[in-house]
Amino acid sequence: MIRTVLRTEHVTMQFGGVIAVNDLNIVVKEHEIIALIGPNGAGKTTAFNDITGVYTPTKGRVIYSPAEGKEIDITGRKPSEIAQLGIARTFQNIRLFKDLSVYENVLIAKHLHLESNFLAATFRLPGYKKEEKAMRADVERLLKEVNLWDVRNEKASSLPYGKQRYLEIVRALATEPKLLLLDEPAAGMNPKETAELTEFIRQIRDHFNLTIFMIEHHMDLVMEISDRIYVLDFGTTIATGDPAAIQNNERVIKAYLGEDEDA
Repeated sequence: MIRTVLRTEHVTMQFGGVIAVNDLNIVVKEHEIIALIGPNGAGKTTAFNDITGVYTPTKGRVIYSPAEGKEIDITGRKPSEIAQLGIARTFQNIRLFKDLSVYENVLIAKHLHLESNFLAATFRLPGYKKEEKAMRADVERLLKEVNLWDVRNEKASSLPYGKQRYLEIVRALATEPKLLLLDEPAAGMNPKETAELTEFIRQIRDHFNLTIFMIEHHMDLVMEISDRIYVLDFGTTIATGDPAAIQNNERVIKAYLGEDEDA
């Protein structure tokens, strides 16, 4: 039986009189690529924020299973705690340290699992130096695996837009996640870049044995890569299924794909 990595149980997020997410029940299974789609304001990023600890849901629970037979209620936990448990995310708006190099951006992410304390780091005690050496070796390996080693010394801000998107994903990978949440990874990309990103997402899922949950507006990417899709409308799930089922769902066709029902 395939393990469920993440599930939301009746998650509701209310801001005053506005219900941004309403009774959300999502199941993400190991090694799947799941997409959450819907128009602007549908509640997609709010759902991500509920899962990653940015918000505490008004109602409901978020359950994470990092290993077989182990379940953790992560509802309302701090984002840093959730990241340490093995859930990483990217953001719709790129959040790199733009004046730091590619290498430094990824190295900073490795500090999430640093065991040495502040004093050990300040005085560069043997335990910290050993950890630092291991982290730098991990960064070198990772950058080579994702073909960013050649630009390791370039400032993040100097990279082309598409490469900045890749770097943000790679920085998330540096935290060694089991579940990776991607918030509109193809935003601002042209069709060629989107096609390349589609293949990159598939490759990192397989290479790093990841489970991926993404928000995306590019329907070509969503339909090409997703195992299952959830569709939100005003915070409520209106459809779920594989790409073929979503493409043939009349309500989805009319509201989201912009196709004529008689086409």
